[in-house]
Amino acid sequence: MQHRIIVLGAGYTGAFVAGRLARRLRREDVTLTLVDAEPDFVERVRMHQLAVGQDLRPRPYSEMFAGTGVVLKVAKVTGIDVDGRTVSVLGADGAEELAYDSLVYALGSGWNTRGVPGAAEHAHDIAGRPGALRLRERLAALDSGRPVVVVGGGLTGIEAATEFAEARPDLDVALVARGGLGDWLSPAGRRHLRKVCGRLGITVHEHRTVTAVAADRVTTAEGDAIPAAVTVWTAGFAVHPLAGATALDVTGTGQIVVDGTMRSVSHPDVYAVGDAAMVRGPGGTPLRMSCASGTPTAWQAADSLAARLTGGKLPNVPLRYFNQCVSLGRGDGVIQYVTADDRARRAALTGRFAALYKEMICRAAAWSVANPTFGMPVRRRAALRDAVGASVPG
Repeated sequence: MQHRIIVLGAGYTGAFVAGRLARRLRREDVTLTLVDAEPDFVERVRMHQLAVGQDLRPRPYSEMFAGTGVVLKVAKVTGIDVDGRTVSVLGADGAEELAYDSLVYALGSGWNTRGVPGAAEHAHDIAGRPGALRLRERLAALDSGRPVVVVGGGLTGIEAATEFAEARPDLDVALVARGGLGDWLSPAGRRHLRKVCGRLGITVHEHRTVTAVAADRVTTAEGDAIPAAVTVWTAGFAVHPLAGATALDVTGTGQIVVDGTMRSVSHPDVYAVGDAAMVRGPGGTPLRMSCASGTPTAWQAADSLAARLTGGKLPNVPLRYFNQCVSLGRGDGVIQYVTADDRARRAALTGRFAALYKEMICRAAAWSVANPTFGMPVRRRAALRDAVGASVPG
């Protein structure tokens, strides 16, 4: 009998976990099933590029995991019974129930309108491929001079606004930020960001809170009525709601509470990675939702699960930050160096070299997912006899 491992979600973290486990464990001891609603890997960090008409390289999961032993199931996850250790999915063949011995929850996050009236009805999102493709069609249909408003002054909002303004200089692009523009950056980073926004003709509305979205404008608490033929909402992300509907211990935001090995504190046969997990970094500060946070949690979860199955040593790698990478269109950017707990240092790389650095990071992340077992030494270990077909003890 084999130990059944199911990984839910094949984004950066889920796909990486599946590939790493395939490299660590013997096929005769385990079955590895990867469940995702999409047949291809989605480079989420490039959705703003997709929205302006740039074509992204297709990366079919069937090719990525060919020969690895990972079984791909293209289906939507509809429910999880963590006490009965089953997952309900809906695919092309209809509804199905999958049993597991160990579960890795990597369903990530989606856009969060924060309950702002009109946002869900009138705003576009770029949190995933369907939303980015809808926005792509809408932007392509816009006549010259029409106003586009990006709500949210975080990394996603800044990257979206600068990408739109560079690709469509004929449009009137505006960015609405609750705080100051790039106020988390160092002085050098902020200066460069303002310079680029000015060069691209982006109107920045700082210290503004959007309270309503209509078909032709956004309204702020400060009394602004900002014209918008298209509104793009990037003012927050929310985790997938499935975990909150289970018996798992979750936070108020629906993130699964895990220990240092990414294992659920309430259900030890469940691991959570990426945006879905409440992970604390240096000083006990929760890690932000980002690829920079997700990848290390995927390493930790895969290696921890493999170690428990084989009787190996549990990993103890500190989770920390090194930099924040911000693209400002295709030819400019900011690389903000940060402390381990994500506070800006004085140093920042800006301009063309920063854009090249960011592009290298994005390509490396996608390549590591598309080549899940390349470059890792083959160290498949036999699973412990009492771990095969059973829950794994601590």
